Amino acid sequence: MKIEISSPLDMHLHLRDGAMLDNIAQCSSNSFAGAIVMPNLLPPVTSKEEIIAYKKRIKLAIKDDTFTPYMTLFFKNSYDFDFLSSIKEEIIAIKLYPAGITTNSEGGVDGFDIESLKMTLDAMSELEIPLCIHGETNGFVMDRESEFIPIYEKIATAFPKLKIIMEHITSKDSVQALDRFENLYATITLHHLIITLDDVAGGMLKPHLFCKPIAKRPEDRFALRKLAFSGHPKVMFGSDSAPHPQHAKESCGCAAGVFTAPIALQVLTELFLQNSTIENLQKFVSDNARNIYSNIVIPSKIVTLEKRSFIVPSNYGGVVPMFANEEIPFSIVDIKG
Repeated sequence: MKIEISSPLDMHLHLRDGAMLDNIAQCSSNSFAGAIVMPNLLPPVTSKEEIIAYKKRIKLAIKDDTFTPYMTLFFKNSYDFDFLSSIKEEIIAIKLYPAGITTNSEGGVDGFDIESLKMTLDAMSELEIPLCIHGETNGFVMDRESEFIPIYEKIATAFPKLKIIMEHITSKDSVQALDRFENLYATITLHHLIITLDDVAGGMLKPHLFCKPIAKRPEDRFALRKLAFSGHPKVMFGSDSAPHPQHAKESCGCAAGVFTAPIALQVLTELFLQNSTIENLQKFVSDNARNIYSNIVIPSKIVTLEKRSFIVPSNYGGVVPMFANEEIPFSIVDIKG
């Protein structure tokens, strides 16, 4: 059996910088046609010059691969209309992090008073720049995403023309919120379609499955699967593939992030086939994103997968992937583009 995917897109990707970027960028650029690249570097990407320079470094790291990095800006409440006008052609979205909630987010938003965010969000609305949000509070870890939903609703109501993407949703509450507002959209990761908290910490701790937002309950996973497999037009694939050196994962103070870039398309293909929804895989990994990000320019790329077993390497450039040393049923057998 062979499955073809046209111009697959990863709408939430961490490529890091420096040696890490050089080591893992092609794990995404080899099989994906493009990806939205997160701006939470150290320091975060907050200027036009930094965006252009980072994009150049990515282009060098992916070598000759057919792949477009779609750049993002780290949200600040001080961005005015003139600044965002000058930078609009360089970015596809702006990423908002609550302060300190995840990796390299210390410079994020501290408090969600709408008035303090108004200047930036008004300008984004007028310029039609989407807002991507890591939606978690600082509450109890299993409740953080659900507790953030009223903030989504507040922003969606106050800025009805603003496209808001709820990033890497993990809960049934987020799934239910998606259709309450016309301007709310969402990304879903591979790992949250597969694991629950029990997989992470129910037996021996598995640090390479530890991520933020943390994996939730079986009923939350069920809601995510139902949404993704249905081909719902407001949801799209975003891997949140987040590489960390092996020593940073297998240590006290384990870094948050699951590295799925090298095996994402193969495992997604098997998941959609298992659930008899293979006809909706193309929507989830490309078509819906094209419609949500209406101004996106996507290179042509055809990825062919075949039911042929593949042993996942123990690491890629020093980063341990999900399913390391395990056999998965599908392999990528051809890439045109």
